[in-house]
Amino acid sequence: MLAFIKTNPRCFDRNLSVGHITGSAWLMDAKLEKTLLTHHRKLDRWLQPGGHADGDSDIAGVALREAREESGLQSLELVNGAIFDIDIHMIPDGPTEKAHLHYDCRFLICSMGKDQYVVSEESKDLAWVYLRDLSQYTSDPSISRMAMKSATKSL
Repeated sequence: MLAFIKTNPRCFDRNLSVGHITGSAWLMDAKLEKTLLTHHRKLDRWLQPGGHADGDSDIAGVALREAREESGLQSLELVNGAIFDIDIHMIPDGPTEKAHLHYDCRFLICSMGKDQYVVSEESKDLAWVYLRDLSQYTSDPSISRMAMKSATKSL
């Protein structure tokens, strides 16, 4: 990821066709028992909320913005400014873009208010999922990794 950033001054730009930096939220409830997953409409998979930076280098801010937009939850707090997890993954060919890499920076974010979400157009569904039940939604190793990190994290 560091090599990609150093060699691509436009790394936050969605139009960089080889790939770009994205920001995601490992969004947890106030009790730190559940995470909010989105059933991504385009990828047809259960994932954490997140999205494109669109030129914004404040990637923690991007993750927070995307979490709010995709969940409808407004009372969200970044646990700290540190990156919680990183993942580099391939996005397949789509109708308007070729396959490319997402260099995803993930941040731990907590819902501090009511956990009543609103499903956006980007999602087929949303679900608060107990960490112990994640395998019923996804086998994605990066999600399992974040769950393990959050279970051992002292917040």
